[in-house]
Parts: sequence; C-alpha cells; structure tokens
Amino acid sequence: MRLNFYKYQGTGNDFVMIDNRENHFPKTNTKLVARLCDRKFGVGADGLILLENDPDADLKMVYYNADGNPSSMCGNGGRCLVAFAKQLNLIDKEVSFNAVDGLHYATIAGDQVELQMQDVKEVRKKEKYSFLNTGSPHHVQLVSDLDTFKVVQEGARLRYGIYGEKGSNINFVAQPEANTFAVRTYERGVENETLSCGTGVTAVAIAMHNNGNTTAENIKIQTPGGELQVVFKEEEGCYTNIFLIGAAKLVFKGEINVEA
Repeated sequence: MRLNFYKYQGTGNDFVMIDNRENHFPKTNTKLVARLCDRKFGVGADGLILLENDPDADLKMVYYNADGNPSSMCGNGGRCLVAFAKQLNLIDKEVSFNAVDGLHYATIAGDQVELQMQDVKEVRKKEKYSFLNTGSPHHVQLVSDLDTFKVVQEGARLRYGIYGEKGSNINFVAQPEANTFAVRTYERGVENETLSCGTGVTAVAIAMHNNGNTTAENIKIQTPGGELQVVFKEEEGCYTNIFLIGAAKLVFKGEINVEA
C-alpha cells in the first residue's frame, strides 16, 4: 500500500497529515499510525491527523498520538488541519470542523491560523499547580529554573504519579514579562517533551490569568518551537471566546510504502 501524506508543523509540533475523505486509511491499525510517526522507520511526527468529511461541519479532524492511539484534542494539530485544508483548496479564509471535543471554528491568513478553542468553565487550583481541560487535560506549574528544568524526568513522574495510567499533559512555566509566559511541555502519548503544545499553551494562559499572575486577556506564550498567542474573555471564572493564534506551515509532502 502506497500512502500519500503531508508533513505540517505548528511552532515545532509536527504532524503527519492524510486526506481521508474517501475513508481509505485503516483507522484501527495503531501499529501503522505509530510507525508513520516513528522518526527512525517512518515519516516522523508528534502525531497523525486524518482530514475527513463531516455531515455537520466543513471537515472532521481525527487525531492520533505518536504511540498510535486515538487521543484528545490537539490545538496545534487543529491549526495544521486548517492549513492543510487550505493547501487542498477545500477552504478560503474560514472553516468549521468537528474534533473529538466538539465543533471548532478557525480563520487563516497566510500561514497564520486563529483557532477557537472550547470554553473553560473550571480551573482546579492546588498548592503548587493548577489543573484544567482545554480539550486535553493539563497540569500547569510555575518553576524557577525553566531553561535547565528536567522536563522529561519530572513530567513523567507527575504524569503517572498524580494522574495514573490515563495521565495528563504536564506544563512547566516561567514568567519573563508581565503578559508573557514561557512553557515547556511533557506530552502524554508522545511520552516526551515536545517543542510546543497548543492545548497546553492555552491552558497556561488561562491558568496564569486565573491565578492572578496576569490580568491581560491577550497573552504571549514562548515555547521552544516559537511564539503563540492566546486571547480570551473571562467573566466570573468562566473563560470564553478562546483563540489560539500562530503559524502552521507545510514542511514537505511525499509517498510512503506501508503494510495495511
């Protein structure tokens, strides 16, 4: 089986993108997904995304983690899906798509994608961290030594130690400026640090606002893969009109031999 694919990245968070509108991809083959995401034996990516038809929206997004398993919402992946749809001439400037967490709207201008995320109605505050769901579960924790912090070691410990087998993504945060935060993320399913995490960036912006570390509703987030922007409206602890904003770019496209 010869499979056509596109490789996209959003601030270094990279994805294998497949046009599956004709339903030719074997969606239950987790070993195939994992192989395609493998950086030694496949294309190499943090995840795989299928672009499909949807009866209630312009498109559907089906997302898999690099381990081959279906997963929760991926913000950077959603932005890359929008850029991919533009590349395929399926959309012009705006799009609606269904994902595992529901309906999303987005606009695109050049390589800049503004993706609307789901509302966040609850932020759980603990002594040393916050926990919230922005389409995926996220632990957000301020640290004093982000540049040298052992993200993989500590992220894995917290991912399993606090949240069990199901786990959570773990975000470590510093605040270089009043309305700017730097973040490094350990992603479950990848089981490693990634250069950027869209739902994680969104979670950091909301958690830092909820904690009183900033009063801004337009926040810059620095990731190892580049800068993203999160804007929102907050009223009585409920966060609405949340948009994740940043570049999503085609890296290359190709064809790979696979065993279905």
